[in-house]
Amino acid sequence: MKVLGISGLENSVHFKKTKFRTADEREYRISQGHDSAAALIVDGKIVAAASEERFNRVKHSGAFPIGAVRYCLEEAGLDVVELDEIAHSFNYSGWRHMFSMSPESAELYQEVFSREALLKLVERDLPMYPQDRVTQVDHHLAHAASAYFTSGWDQCLVVVIDGMGEMDGATVYSAVNGTLKRIHRVSANNSIGIFYSLVTLHLGFDFNSDEYKIMGLAPYGAPSRFRNFFSNSVLLKEGGSFSIPPLQLNKTPAERESYLATRRWLTNNLVKERRPDEEITPIHEDVAAALQERLDKTLLHLCGHFARKTGLRRLAMAGGVALNCTANGKLLESGLFDEIYVQPAAGDDGSALGAALFRASRRGAINNKRMPVPFLGPAYSMEKIDAALRDFGDRITIHCFKDVNETAVKAAELIAAGRVIGWYRGRMEFGPRALGNRSILADPGHPEMRDRINAMVKMREAFRPFAPAVTIEEAPKWFNLPGTKEHPYMIMTVNVREEYRLDLPAVTHVNGSARVQTVSKTDNADFHCLLKAVGTATGREMVLNTSFNVKGQPIVNTPREAMETYLGTGIDHLFIENLLITRSSTPPP
Repeated sequence: MKVLGISGLENSVHFKKTKFRTADEREYRISQGHDSAAALIVDGKIVAAASEERFNRVKHSGAFPIGAVRYCLEEAGLDVVELDEIAHSFNYSGWRHMFSMSPESAELYQEVFSREALLKLVERDLPMYPQDRVTQVDHHLAHAASAYFTSGWDQCLVVVIDGMGEMDGATVYSAVNGTLKRIHRVSANNSIGIFYSLVTLHLGFDFNSDEYKIMGLAPYGAPSRFRNFFSNSVLLKEGGSFSIPPLQLNKTPAERESYLATRRWLTNNLVKERRPDEEITPIHEDVAAALQERLDKTLLHLCGHFARKTGLRRLAMAGGVALNCTANGKLLESGLFDEIYVQPAAGDDGSALGAALFRASRRGAINNKRMPVPFLGPAYSMEKIDAALRDFGDRITIHCFKDVNETAVKAAELIAAGRVIGWYRGRMEFGPRALGNRSILADPGHPEMRDRINAMVKMREAFRPFAPAVTIEEAPKWFNLPGTKEHPYMIMTVNVREEYRLDLPAVTHVNGSARVQTVSKTDNADFHCLLKAVGTATGREMVLNTSFNVKGQPIVNTPREAMETYLGTGIDHLFIENLLITRSSTPPP
């Protein structure tokens, strides 16, 4: 059985730009269907998965994922007509009647959300594929399947929270014996994800893109200043649910399209809207702190109620809000669950995987094992690497090592000397986190390292923290790890042990936390080898690990993209497989 899952709504932003020409450019992200991807399931096993942005180089692209589809097929050695099914992770068919109430919404449905719109894209990019084998999966059900069928658990509670999937903002499922049963729904009219994103936009960042910046800004502020405001904005109700009255203020089509009334209400009742080029002040930090605190409490309220109601002590999560590492850390600390699993590609790219898993589960058995670190993207042969390097031959010098052990020793030596390195090897990660194959690495013990990488390499805001990657053997020494010492996906915030916070200035956030990634030999043998070598060189089997990209660009995919990013930034040295690449003008290491 071969099922390909896809996500994204290619026409979503185009339609909005056509119908709302006077909107601010940043308002066009107030739409569904970003982060398109493709994922392939063969005989119940995940073979390949990748986001379209890594191929078309448009960050958060919602385009039909033809680049990712072609990669998945090539990885499996399949022709598209050999697929039993293509499953899309949106299904608006049940809402057709609602959209028919006005000419404007009917046109939106037909051009963006309908099955006919999907089939036009399939016919355009995959003209040989039979359209009767294209299916659709409800968006939150796809998210839920992505978490449940990769959890390795026979039964658990599944919670999906995002901005909006069709008309849902949050859903809760009981998962037992391979079946997902929805037991609670929160409408998108009360979406905590949308509300969080609107405040993100209000603070001068991008909707449906920069929410993680609010998470990073929050520890600098004091939540008490705006606690009452957010307590009155997000109302926790009996039965584990919640409502958000400010989202009910939008009455006209234009207001509903861009939440104009809610945004005016924020200006009048919270703080003045900050423009992106304006200074971030303590009042903005306090708003972020109070917003994050309310999100934490809302998730504890929702998940806690259904944990008690169902008696299920395991929690699996997906949806964009499940990428909020701080809220996940609070859930872990709460003791509500014995185990918590967050599907590492929890955003809409991961819904492609969920659509494929759900349809495969309906057509036969799924191999429900805990997802390993998701190295499901492309790897490149030495022939392709050599071809890319030849194009930069007059600008670089290359040194070749015989194996990963020699490579790791040299990389560790450079890291210990305070150098910033690019680390590129093996298959690319699926999801938003660089987990050791497309990474920028440095020594977390250098006090100036965070500011240096922010300014010269990542070109991003100085308040944002970096994450540590540490061997699983040493993780309990440096970090408080409630529940389990395994945190392989960089998706939970934990506390750095107080006695070591001054020793790890580049990865310890202002509140003493860190978004830790544990690395085992089973997870990633090569990265584990490097961390062991770093331990020999520095006394800590740990590095600062951030994604191999610069602000506004997707994580690098190809060797050429790695070279271009290296030469265009302040990264000191680049390792591609067992090759050390240095600028010709740089003294040999």
